[in-house]
Amino acid sequence: MLNTLKIFEELKEAIEPSAAKKIAEVVGKVYEELSNVVTKVEFNELRDVVRELAEAQKRTEQRVGELAEAQKRTEERLTRLEVVVAELAEAQKRTEQRVEELAEAQKRTEAALEKLIHEHSETRRQVGGLAMTVGYTLENEAYKALPRLLKKDSRLTVKEKLKRQYVLDKKGQHIEVNIIGEAARNGKKVMIIGEGKSQLSKNDVDDFIRKKLKRLEGVFREIFPILVVHMTSGPEVEEYAREKGIVLYYSYDF
Repeated sequence: MLNTLKIFEELKEAIEPSAAKKIAEVVGKVYEELSNVVTKVEFNELRDVVRELAEAQKRTEQRVGELAEAQKRTEERLTRLEVVVAELAEAQKRTEQRVEELAEAQKRTEAALEKLIHEHSETRRQVGGLAMTVGYTLENEAYKALPRLLKKDSRLTVKEKLKRQYVLDKKGQHIEVNIIGEAARNGKKVMIIGEGKSQLSKNDVDDFIRKKLKRLEGVFREIFPILVVHMTSGPEVEEYAREKGIVLYYSYDF
């Protein structure tokens, strides 16, 4: 049972006694009405429900807090992601710009290479032309000097003027022979075959044998091979030519 007197005593310390009495009476009546409506068991059940609701509310608030924190972390990650995406976009832009610069540089390099190749080809053509001119000049001098030298050194008598001309090889194909002319030795016909080289190397000796002497084997009964040079590429070249059966003359012999 509700102790309305105790309630009155406590209230009158804080408010007017008449007001305290009135409130105590009202509380008493409310209690009586509630007592008539709600049993103790129902009240306890109601209290338990209220407690469960309060607990559920607490858990809900906690979950809301967790979701708010998760949302905050998500927003932070999104912010960082936006920064990363922006940095990647800027890096991509720089990369594309660099690729364009490299492509332009490549174009300039290709143009420079084409120019260099053209200039190199032109240089080779000019050098080749110069080498040919030097070779022809050397051979022209040889035409005049060789008859005397061959008679003195090899007892060869040149029967006709030495010259430069095309002849048919053993396959019936024309090849250029730079020094050619008929000579005689001991009553036998000998064909002089030769060419001039500004600086003779072993490879030049091999080329002369392969491109001229081998192709003319059988075309003439006897060939007398000659190379006229300004200089050799090494001290072993002269001996190498003589081992191959080729007579070697230097321009200063003329």
